[in-house]
Amino acid sequence: MNIVQPIRDPEKVNAMLNYLKGTNERDYMLFYIGISAGLRISDMLQLQKEDVQYTHVDIVEKKTNKRKRFKFPPYIRKEVQRYIQELKEGEYLFKSRQGGNRPIDRSTAYRILRKAAEVCGIREIGTHTLRKTFGYHFYLDSKDVATLQNLFNHSTPETTLIYIGINQDALDKAMDKFKPSWLK
Repeated sequence: MNIVQPIRDPEKVNAMLNYLKGTNERDYMLFYIGISAGLRISDMLQLQKEDVQYTHVDIVEKKTNKRKRFKFPPYIRKEVQRYIQELKEGEYLFKSRQGGNRPIDRSTAYRILRKAAEVCGIREIGTHTLRKTFGYHFYLDSKDVATLQNLFNHSTPETTLIYIGINQDALDKAMDKFKPSWLK
């Protein structure tokens, strides 16, 4: 199993956004919403137009079967409203091109992200990268692990910090500073 990481570098996040925006609107919005809302890909793919029309979004998480209510940050709200203008009621946000009204599947989402990541020079990417990227940057901006833990429905703050890669960053920095006494 591959380990996926958040995209830590804001320039690489912007490179992905720019690449996807120039390639395909649906794929751009998949990435943009993914890094802005912190949802699991399985929950994102089930979103339909009416789910995101209002201030708050109410879903039942597929993994936990728990109800979740969240609000898109203001910076993304405008972009979501623009995107859904062309959709009909009941249409999926990330509609498959295979015909009918059905969403893309996880493997299609993965292929979209993988191709964009290759173009942008990003390794260790997967569908979970979107949620981890949201969490990583939310934590860097707010230092509020309790709220992030609640948003992710994690049982402990430690789980959240490990999940978003903050513990890995600390370990990496410690190893960079380490110089054993025998090398002096």
